[in-house]
Amino acid sequence: MPTYEYECSLCQFRFDRKQGFDEEPVAMCPRCQGKARRVIHSVPIIFKGSGFYSTDNRKRDPVEEGEKKTLDKEKQKEK
Repeated sequence: MPTYEYECSLCQFRFDRKQGFDEEPVAMCPRCQGKARRVIHSVPIIFKGSGFYSTDNRKRDPVEEGEKKTLDKEKQKEK
Protein backbone atom coordinates (compact mmCIF):
# COMPACT_ATOMS: atom_id res chain seq x y z
CA MET A 1 0.00 0.00 0.00
CA PRO A 2 1.31 3.49 -0.80
CA THR A 3 1.99 6.06 1.91
CA TYR A 4 0.53 9.53 1.42
CA GLU A 5 1.56 12.72 3.19
CA TYR A 6 -1.10 15.15 4.42
CA GLU A 7 -0.93 18.67 5.88
CA CYS A 8 -3.49 20.47 7.99
CA SER A 9 -4.53 23.89 6.71
CA LEU A 10 -5.07 25.24 10.27
CA CYS A 11 -2.13 23.98 12.36
CA GLN A 12 0.25 22.94 9.51
CA PHE A 13 0.67 19.52 11.15
CA ARG A 14 2.05 16.97 8.67
CA PHE A 15 1.18 13.30 8.94
CA ASP A 16 1.40 10.15 6.83
CA ARG A 17 -1.26 7.53 6.09
CA LYS A 18 -0.97 4.19 4.35
CA GLN A 19 -3.94 3.93 2.03
CA GLY A 20 -5.02 1.88 -0.93
CA PHE A 21 -5.51 3.54 -4.30
CA ASP A 22 -9.28 3.19 -4.08
CA GLU A 23 -9.62 4.72 -0.58
CA GLU A 24 -10.90 8.27 -0.06
CA PRO A 25 -8.28 10.87 0.98
CA VAL A 26 -8.14 11.90 4.66
CA ALA A 27 -10.27 15.02 5.16
CA MET A 28 -9.59 15.90 8.83
CA CYS A 29 -6.42 16.56 10.81
CA PRO A 30 -5.99 14.06 13.68
CA ARG A 31 -4.53 16.79 15.94
CA CYS A 32 -6.97 19.75 15.62
CA GLN A 33 -9.78 18.33 13.41
CA GLY A 34 -9.04 21.01 10.77
CA LYS A 35 -9.16 20.45 7.03
CA ALA A 36 -6.31 18.27 5.75
CA ARG A 37 -5.01 18.13 2.20
CA ARG A 38 -2.69 15.70 0.45
CA VAL A 39 0.84 17.02 -0.17
CA ILE A 40 2.13 16.35 -3.67
CA HIS A 41 5.88 16.09 -4.21
CA SER A 42 7.74 16.10 -7.50
CA VAL A 43 9.40 12.80 -8.31
CA PRO A 44 13.12 12.84 -9.09
CA ILE A 45 14.24 11.33 -12.37
CA ILE A 46 17.42 9.29 -12.31
CA PHE A 47 19.06 8.46 -15.63
CA LYS A 48 21.06 5.23 -15.35
CA GLY A 49 22.98 3.47 -18.05
CA SER A 50 24.55 4.63 -21.26
CA GLY A 51 22.96 6.80 -23.91
CA PHE A 52 22.18 9.86 -21.82
CA TYR A 53 25.28 11.91 -22.59
CA SER A 54 26.25 13.55 -25.87
CA THR A 55 29.33 11.30 -26.02
CA ASP A 56 27.35 8.05 -25.70
CA ASN A 57 26.24 6.43 -28.96
CA ARG A 58 26.09 9.78 -30.69
CA LYS A 59 25.15 9.64 -34.34
CA ARG A 60 27.66 11.21 -36.64
CA ASP A 61 26.82 14.36 -38.51
CA PRO A 62 25.63 13.50 -42.08
CA VAL A 63 28.05 16.10 -43.47
CA GLU A 64 30.97 14.37 -41.74
CA GLU A 65 29.78 11.00 -43.05
CA GLY A 66 29.57 12.37 -46.61
CA GLU A 67 33.08 13.83 -46.42
CA LYS A 68 34.45 10.54 -45.11
CA LYS A 69 32.85 8.56 -47.96
CA THR A 70 34.20 11.03 -50.53
CA LEU A 71 37.71 10.73 -49.07
CA ASP A 72 37.46 6.93 -49.08
CA LYS A 73 36.40 6.91 -52.75
CA GLU A 74 39.28 9.24 -53.70
CA LYS A 75 41.77 6.95 -51.96
CA GLN A 76 40.42 3.94 -53.85
CA LYS A 77 40.75 5.78 -57.20
CA GLU A 78 44.39 6.63 -56.46
CA LYS A 79 45.28 2.93 -56.05
